[in-house]
Amino acid sequence: MTGPRALALLLLPVLLGWAGGHPVPRTKSFRKLLLISFDGFRWDYDQDVDTPNMDRLAQEGVKAKYLTPPFVTMTSPSHFTTISGRWIEDHGVIHNMMFNTETLWKYSFKTTQNKTEWWDNGVLPLWITAQRQGRKTASFHYPGGGAKYQGEAVQRSLVESHTHPNGNETEWRQNIDIVMNWFTKEDFDFVTLYYGEPDSVGHLYGPDTENRRAMIQQIDRTIGYLLEAIGRHSLTEHLNVIITSDHGMTTMKKKPNITEILLRNYISFKDLVQFDIVDYGGFGMLLPKPGQEEAVYQALKNAHPHLNVYKKEEFPERFHFAKHERVLPIVMYADPGYSISGRIILYFNKGDHGFDNVYMDMKTIFRAFGPDFKKNHLAEPFDSIHIYPLMCKLLGVTPEPHNGSLAVTQEMLVDTYDQHTGALPKRLSKKCWNNEKHYLALGLTEHSPAEPSLPRPAKLGAKF
Repeated sequence: MTGPRALALLLLPVLLGWAGGHPVPRTKSFRKLLLISFDGFRWDYDQDVDTPNMDRLAQEGVKAKYLTPPFVTMTSPSHFTTISGRWIEDHGVIHNMMFNTETLWKYSFKTTQNKTEWWDNGVLPLWITAQRQGRKTASFHYPGGGAKYQGEAVQRSLVESHTHPNGNETEWRQNIDIVMNWFTKEDFDFVTLYYGEPDSVGHLYGPDTENRRAMIQQIDRTIGYLLEAIGRHSLTEHLNVIITSDHGMTTMKKKPNITEILLRNYISFKDLVQFDIVDYGGFGMLLPKPGQEEAVYQALKNAHPHLNVYKKEEFPERFHFAKHERVLPIVMYADPGYSISGRIILYFNKGDHGFDNVYMDMKTIFRAFGPDFKKNHLAEPFDSIHIYPLMCKLLGVTPEPHNGSLAVTQEMLVDTYDQHTGALPKRLSKKCWNNEKHYLALGLTEHSPAEPSLPRPAKLGAKF
């Protein structure tokens, strides 16, 4: 068949792709990507225990000195920042627990994983963005992976059950085998894999204990198994891996060594408070009864020397947290080691997080290896929000609007990376010029022309 009819048939898939609003999948010019999160892995956990496999990763890939998570330093908010590249006040997943101030309902962390209405706030996670550009994606227990976004689900998603154990090493290895088969037998392009340790052991026993050190050794053995599995499945030259976490952990302080924070000593919940999110470590929020906001604020602002209390509109801008409509009128965070209790003290954790992300105990890890990463490269500290544009770059995906910058992580990639991906030349476009001026002012000189700009300039964490 020749002539106009043959040409029309040839162009039909392209025209259908345009009409559907999604880019037409291209011949693969990218490598596969695995993102692994070990919940609650503090930045220095590998420094007081033998970790030969993590040491090997530092030689064969990239290690950041540490990673700064967003505030509030909790599991779901932080993970969603990593997968979306947006600050918490932008993506709206402001807490581990979904809550409703009208019904007074609060949902547990694991129940919230299945609540689409908590996650789907107009910000698209990378799974959905990548799928819409022809990539095949999956989530294995990763927070947010079980929700739908604009009506679209992750192509394959496994969500943790309420009774799922966190520390079963045999299961950890089985999960790796499952993911490797997803890559090799089903041709998945992007997979996120989540482990609930060392967070659980850090809560139960504390961060500076033999129990935690034993768990780090278990994680190191699991990384060794991962490396072996990658080789066994012939993925060494086809798979990039990022290993990170959501927050650190600090030792909690308790009486009689300190005066604990008990809000009922300073306010009457019955008279002043309509709804509260407290008794959850070092972070809390209050919805005062009508007309009582000022009374609550005045009663609490100087109530305890280790309690920081703000009206929502006065909360420090550096946290990028308080502007979302879900944030309650009174926002509190304690100094490291102090928990915020409401009516009674029912707090048993020996270790916790949720504190100001400026403190080193809240910092976490970043490791990366694979064919597109440099070897034996020590990166300066950076904010976790910058992982998103890096992942988009690795997958050859055009990002959604985000707060990160590829300029922060570009030096981790091998020099031949642009030739490998067929990426556009490093030149400015009108689309990103406003953000580019901001990066140049900070001494950063590169910005991907594929990165959409935001209504306000992206702000880089300046805590390095």
